[in-house]
Amino acid sequence: MSIEITKSYKAYKKSPFKSIKHSSYFPVYDHLFGPYTGKEITFVEIGILGGGSLYMWREFFGKKARIIGIELNPAAKRWEKEGFEIYIGSQSDPEFWEYFKNEVGDIDIVLDDGGHTYKQQIITVENILPNIKDNGLIVVEDTHTSYMSDFGGPSQYSFVEYAKNVVDGVNFRFAKFLNKKHEKSIFSVTFLESFVVFHINRELSAIESHPTK
Repeated sequence: MSIEITKSYKAYKKSPFKSIKHSSYFPVYDHLFGPYTGKEITFVEIGILGGGSLYMWREFFGKKARIIGIELNPAAKRWEKEGFEIYIGSQSDPEFWEYFKNEVGDIDIVLDDGGHTYKQQIITVENILPNIKDNGLIVVEDTHTSYMSDFGGPSQYSFVEYAKNVVDGVNFRFAKFLNKKHEKSIFSVTFLESFVVFHINRELSAIESHPTK
């Protein structure tokens, strides 16, 4: 498959400002985000650097989408005049997340392209989860950092190991394991090259497991 045919790559190439994405990411974006295009959604990207990805996502999702960026560098506020919402803060700071959630409300998709350390990734998932709508997504990219020494990996505390523990919680919804701590919001977890995706659906996660005939 050529990435040139993907909708996300075409949107990426049209952006008037710099953005850096790995070639293998575009088919993933199309696969995950395609069902949300043209709809009134709230999309949040953590880590916006030169602002190019903001334009990419606006082109990809369409004019109905609310595009929000989170960045450490206060200079990113410049993108507000282009119609984007920008919040300055650290994804490692629970107090920032409380402020952000109160300001933004419910969210359809969060894409974490921030600092890539497992501490940042875990804090982000734990804090943003309550604000993700049912049928929404938390998408953490660049999860290959869990295997890189520059980011503290490999480690039993890496983000990929954290995600595996979430999978345990999903499986503990099975009737014989309900005495264990089971996952009540994340319906499923998808592992892709350099991505972990949490599919949120509280209603489906609450279905009681029992035999039927």
